[in-house]
Amino acid sequence: MKTSSMIFSGILSAAFILFSGCTQNQNAMEQAVSPVEHAIAVLHPTEGSSVTGTVTFTKVQGGVKVVAEINGLTPGKHGFHIHEYGDISSPDGKSAGGHFNPFNKKHGAPTDTERHVGDLGNVVADESGHAHYEWVDPLIQLSGINSIIGRAIVVHHGEDDLHTQPTGNAGARADSGAATHAPCCACASRSCRG
Repeated sequence: MKTSSMIFSGILSAAFILFSGCTQNQNAMEQAVSPVEHAIAVLHPTEGSSVTGTVTFTKVQGGVKVVAEINGLTPGKHGFHIHEYGDISSPDGKSAGGHFNPFNKKHGAPTDTERHVGDLGNVVADESGHAHYEWVDPLIQLSGINSIIGRAIVVHHGEDDLHTQPTGNAGARADSGAATHAPCCACASRSCRG
């Protein structure tokens, strides 16, 4: 198996569900300042890939709960990160930039105090290629300086060793996608569909 030969790239289609509720009469300013409580990313494969899945982000006590269900991976561990840009235009995913690291920290495990904000460790795919990931992350946010909104989520072909700088030696990028703000309910426009 060539660690760099399998590249999967997903388009992160994000919808942010707001608890505050919304009506057709809310103006754009009210919608823009509503707190983001949830984000949903739908992963789609790129050329030569069969990777699909969803990643949800939910604001909870202690951070943001990340739940991923990913299919089409090779069995084993795959690096799982939030990258600095939401640009997923390149077929290899490199347009997403490096790991999201607003404080210029060293790469590490999600449980390390010294780590990139975007370091989420690994997803582990079973023999059927399915990976389930669940973690409450204390650093990522859905607003503010550590916000994942407008950034890419990447699953790498290889395992993140959790210490090699700057990326954990995880190999080729397996998926990437940009999060965009859907300002009201699960709507993609400035007005709710009722």
